[in-house]
Amino acid sequence: MDYAAPRWLPGGNLQTIWAALYARRFEGAGPMYRRERLHTPDGDFIDVDFADALAAAPAAFGKPLLVLFHGLEGSSASHYAQAFAAYARAHGMDYAVPHFRGCSGEINLAPRAYHSGDYEEIGWVLARLRERHAAAGGGPTLAVGVSLGGNALLRWAEEAGAAAQQYASAVAAVCAPLDLAAGGAAIGRGFNRLVYTRMFLATMKPKALAKLAQHPGLFDRDALLAAKDLYQFDNVFTAPLHGFRNVDDYWSRGSAKPHLRAIRIPALVVNAANDPFIPASSLPTPAEAGPQVTLWQPAHGGHVGFPSGRLPGHVAALPELVGGWLRQHR
Repeated sequence: MDYAAPRWLPGGNLQTIWAALYARRFEGAGPMYRRERLHTPDGDFIDVDFADALAAAPAAFGKPLLVLFHGLEGSSASHYAQAFAAYARAHGMDYAVPHFRGCSGEINLAPRAYHSGDYEEIGWVLARLRERHAAAGGGPTLAVGVSLGGNALLRWAEEAGAAAQQYASAVAAVCAPLDLAAGGAAIGRGFNRLVYTRMFLATMKPKALAKLAQHPGLFDRDALLAAKDLYQFDNVFTAPLHGFRNVDDYWSRGSAKPHLRAIRIPALVVNAANDPFIPASSLPTPAEAGPQVTLWQPAHGGHVGFPSGRLPGHVAALPELVGGWLRQHR
């Protein structure tokens, strides 16, 4: 696997921001989604967007299903989700994007949201999608997680062990913050704090306040409003809502890096060395990864960027590389 950033787009921040805002996501018509709602055992719901190929023909015999778990505050409209949808369509794969709770455009019902270590949610969704796909005559299920979704997907593979093969033939994590403490510290400093942290909190705080309106007394409203970075936000909101003692407990137990050797299905872990969110020094080494894990750590790419081509560029390189690896392991 190889990737070279275009000369006109140097540096991790430019490769991150340009890819998300300006680079082409697909050629021709964009993905057409059909939404289905899965009802969870705790009385809540998860919205899943299926690409047009799956909506038109639920599963030609043996056709693989590609499931994408999005990143923090992402959705099926995110640049990477649309790029992977185009890849799936071009290679005859069914495609599904489950939305973490509260990310589909409608606030969820339960007194919880989602988090980077949400492996139980990943497992429940994969089981439902695999069951649906197999019943329609479909082939293997492949899963890719992006950023937060990538860490959660790896945590699921780690916890599931050999049982993971019942639901996915192979998984890939793209730009996942495998060491949540290192990533949280990085995004809370300097330019990252001014740009990315502010961007995330601009949507996360209103969602949290809407959750508080649903469930009065769920957390300290004033403390949430005072949060200036993800550490403070997670300490007030994410950690206590999901059963962690505090943010440090959440970041420690939620990180995939310490458990990579427990993975028993083929797993690709992609991290650019110039990712502004994730310090290169925090990335796993081959000795930490285990025999089923393939590490790909190119020098460039930014955070879920990997733009290619002439101005304005495109983001097809990442799905081609990751999707090609997954298809080899189906």
